[in-house]
Amino acid sequence: MKSKTEYLTFNINTRRAFINITPDVRRTVEGSKIKEGLCLVNAMHITASVFINDNESGLHEDFDIRLEKLAPHAPTEQYKHNETGEDNADAHLKRQIMGREVVVAITNGKLEFGPWEQIFYGKFDGRRDKRVLAKVIGE
Repeated sequence: MKSKTEYLTFNINTRRAFINITPDVRRTVEGSKIKEGLCLVNAMHITASVFINDNESGLHEDFDIRLEKLAPHAPTEQYKHNETGEDNADAHLKRQIMGREVVVAITNGKLEFGPWEQIFYGKFDGRRDKRVLAKVIGE
């Protein structure tokens, strides 16, 4: 079995954002030379998410609106976590809702997606460098 590990780095200027990382993950898979296997993509930060869905801006806006209603950033005093000096309790909750990681099959050297599927990085406490792990394993 072979493996390849790559770290993708993002610095987002806004507090929240969704980034299509499918091209980055495809490059990692192609560079691995693995024909049959799996690709794990993991948000390596507790206020970020990796998920699979449609690359449609209205849907991403819906995610942002609904997540903010479920776990609003303000008032920050509503969260016990923020008593530690942080102001990102809402970001931790949003991450739990959207998920930590995805695994995608690799067939004939390519990511195997269903119709419209893409991989996204969701950041809920941005404005600093964050890493995403892409790990490819197989033959």
